[in-house]
Order: sequence, then C-alpha cells, then structure tokens
Amino acid sequence: LKAVFQLENGFNLSNGRLGQGGLMFGRQAYVGLASDSYGTLTVGRQYDSVVDFLAPATANGSWGGLLFSHPFDNDNTDNTFRVNNTVKYLSPDFAGVQFGGTYSFSNSTNFANNRQYSVGGQYSNAGLLFAAAYLQANNPSATASGAIGNGGDTSFVASRLRIFGGGVNYTFGPATAGFVYTNADVRDPTANGYLNQTTTGETIAPITGPLAGAAVTSIRFQNFEINGKYQLTPALYVGAQYVYTLETYSTTLGSAKPKIHSFGLMADYNLSKRTDVYIQGAFQKVGGDTTGSSLDNAYVPGAA
Repeated sequence: LKAVFQLENGFNLSNGRLGQGGLMFGRQAYVGLASDSYGTLTVGRQYDSVVDFLAPATANGSWGGLLFSHPFDNDNTDNTFRVNNTVKYLSPDFAGVQFGGTYSFSNSTNFANNRQYSVGGQYSNAGLLFAAAYLQANNPSATASGAIGNGGDTSFVASRLRIFGGGVNYTFGPATAGFVYTNADVRDPTANGYLNQTTTGETIAPITGPLAGAAVTSIRFQNFEINGKYQLTPALYVGAQYVYTLETYSTTLGSAKPKIHSFGLMADYNLSKRTDVYIQGAFQKVGGDTTGSSLDNAYVPGAA
C-alpha cells in the first residue's frame, strides 16, 4: 500500500500568469492510496472518466492537441474542465482490462447543484484498444465551489451535461488508425466558456432568424471521428483527423440541425526525449441549418 499525491501548476511561460482561471494548482491536486492488488483511490481536483479512458482514443486526447478538439470541446475529450471535490477509483490492470469512476461533490447542502459523476473502461491488447465512458454533471458551472466551474473550467453553463461515447484504435507496425463516437447532450444551456472568453457577455441564445427570441431547451452534439498516425522514423510522425459533428439545436420555437466538418493535419519531430517541434493546422466548416446564434460561426479552440 502506497500513499500517492500530485500537485500541478499551470502558468503562461510568456507572462507568468497562472492558468486555469488563476488557480495556484489549477491542473490536478489530489492525494490518495494505491495498491497493486486493489487499485487506487484518490480525492481532490482530478480528471473525469471521459478524460481518463475515452480521450486517449481521440486525436486531440492523444497526439493531436487542442486544435483538434471536437467543436467547443463539447465532450471534454480535450479536458476543458477538471472536476473538484472528487473521489476517484481506478482499478488495477486485469489482463488488459482497466476501469474506474468518479464522484464530485457539490460542496453544498443541495447535493445535486453542480455535482458530477462518471464511469469508464478500456481494453488494450496487442495494438488493439477499446474504450468507453459516461459522464453526467448537474448544473455545471452554477456555483464557484462545486464540481465544475472553478477558475477557467467553464464549459457549457446548463442545467445538465451528459456525455457518453466509445472508440477503438488499432496499431499495426508504424501506423495507428482510430474511430470514435461521442454524444454530448446539454440541457437548458445559457452560455459556453469558449465563446465568453472571446466575446464579452455573449450567450448561445438565438439572436436572429426564425428562432429569434426562443428559449433554448437543449443542444446535442454527435461527433464521429476518424484519425490516423504514421511513425515515419523513431523521431518523426505525421497525423490526420476528420470529425463530422451533427448538432441538434432545440428551442421552444422549433429546432435546427447544423453540420460541422473539422479537419486537422500535424507533423511532429522529437529532438530528444523531452523536447520536440511540431507544425499543425486545423480547418472547420459549419453548414446545414442556421441557429441564429454565435454557434453558427466556425470556432477552432486555441486559434481564436
């Protein structure tokens, strides 16, 4: 039996400012106990099961990075938010099978106000990886001291966020190919953290068009991703990604179904075990129905 802990500080190298909304330990901050036979139990600020299990099957959660996020990182596979007040269990590896879950307290007498829970699992064997996860957050970002929304963690401000999905990766020789499906359902949304970071006070409510003046009841994102990476040499790899996102934007006056196409290309060269240089590009196109809101504009996280 071992005691384990981790404290991570995020800061901007250019100006010294703290990341994650100014938190001193805004990335992970947890303590716990680990056993080779029974698994690991930790408490604190941590990653949820979507990040732990499903994200590694995606390009952005593995080798691609922020620009390859699904639109607005709607499924948190790029780890837009971490979860506070969290108890997490991670099982040992049982012949390639590993599973776990989290519960994040609201830190309030109203237990459902800004709480989060998630479960997930992986199977890995001889180059084959299967992954799946589920997450639900009630009133995410509604309070400052709850599960989500402390500092720079705000994703969607809503009455409920529900995410589930699965993926498969297969590595054969120097090549890796993958497919991932995720479904993010946002109920009674009022704002999105990415939009509010770039446009003061902007919300996702309809502002023009046939849905103007309507109340938004839900936004559902279905993401279909294919990705591939090829290791040209031990130090150099290239990768590509395509994501088709079907959005269902429901209001009290009707619904709209925009379609989002996201593409990414990347090359990475390792100068040493710790240092690499890379070049990457992303392109996004929004088509189909229009919602009359700020979601109609293409938006690549990290390239604002």
